[in-house]
Amino acid sequence: MERNVGTVDRVLRLAAAVILLSLLFLLEGNARWIGLVGLVPLFTGGTAWCPLYTLFGIRTCPVAKR
Repeated sequence: MERNVGTVDRVLRLAAAVILLSLLFLLEGNARWIGLVGLVPLFTGGTAWCPLYTLFGIRTCPVAKR
């Protein structure tokens, strides 16, 4: 897995993950489970790899010099 998520993108993803995961504690009933969607940006922000970016050929991180 080659990195394809840049620093700014990672920070935004991790912030979105925190917000979405907090819905587990803030909402009541079945609506609270929407917060589990926050696991996706948590994974992609934590690993700096996004499978959809790979599929579409998108990179937000700088290309390493070889």
